[in-house]
Amino acid sequence: MSFLEREAIGIGATIEEAQQAACRQLGMETHEVEFEVLQMPEKKKFGLFGGAPAKVRAYISITPASAAADYLREILEKMGAQGVQINIEEVEGGAVLNLSGDNIGFIIGHRGETLDALQYLTGLVANHVDNSYYRITINTGNYREKREKTLESLARKMAIKAVKTGRNSSLEPMNPYERRIIHTTVQKVNGAISWSEGENMGRHVVIGPDPKVKQSFRPRREGGRPRNNNFRSRSQSQDGTKGEAAAGAGTQPRPEIKKNAAAYEKIVPGIPAQPKPVQEKKPVKDESPVSPLYGKIEPKKGE
Repeated sequence: MSFLEREAIGIGATIEEAQQAACRQLGMETHEVEFEVLQMPEKKKFGLFGGAPAKVRAYISITPASAAADYLREILEKMGAQGVQINIEEVEGGAVLNLSGDNIGFIIGHRGETLDALQYLTGLVANHVDNSYYRITINTGNYREKREKTLESLARKMAIKAVKTGRNSSLEPMNPYERRIIHTTVQKVNGAISWSEGENMGRHVVIGPDPKVKQSFRPRREGGRPRNNNFRSRSQSQDGTKGEAAAGAGTQPRPEIKKNAAAYEKIVPGIPAQPKPVQEKKPVKDESPVSPLYGKIEPKKGE
């Protein structure tokens, strides 16, 4: 890892005095620096001749991560956040500064804007140490992990919507880290793509359907619902003839429908069956003359 060193030479009658003199020059405490003894103290001979004071070299190694942490600690103190613990976690190509302490929720800000601003400034300080790219991430209370899951869920939902509707959707402006999360998630949804638009603070992600993939959505007509050639209106039955819903009032259902009211309701939903009204049976008047139980017996001829 690249690093720089700050050093100071301290001189004193004893080693301890020389160390304290060197620390005062660095503005650090003795437990924060490392020492190298350059010269041991020597007493004068006979109290008059010779002798030499102690000389030590105090130095501290400055890494991009430590420089960023020192700068962040100074800013937080001026913001009124006292006693904030900064734990440096070295990762490939950079470091994560994990913050912990009491009442530090205000450091996050609205949708992480304050945290992102602090992260940007500390990143600039870290990159000035050896003039190379060194990525600094600031996290507190697992906010980054929670935000990442929220963005992944949003990206997946908007990508599926774009595939179904065939329309583009623009998200709110985000920093490069959050835009990268959106792009990675959208790539996992078949038929959806994403790209960035805008400049500086207004740069945002747009999610839309992939023109290279055949879409299953149907275009919408102006002022109406999607065109569907397989759609049948209620005025047309399965055999292509006009049904009862469009025939007008007073039209009697077909014979096969009258026999089964449930089938009629299934074919034309929402229109109840119209059974034939039951007519009261009138007594039949027998107009034939009253005849006796046995008719008149006629004798056969020839008897």
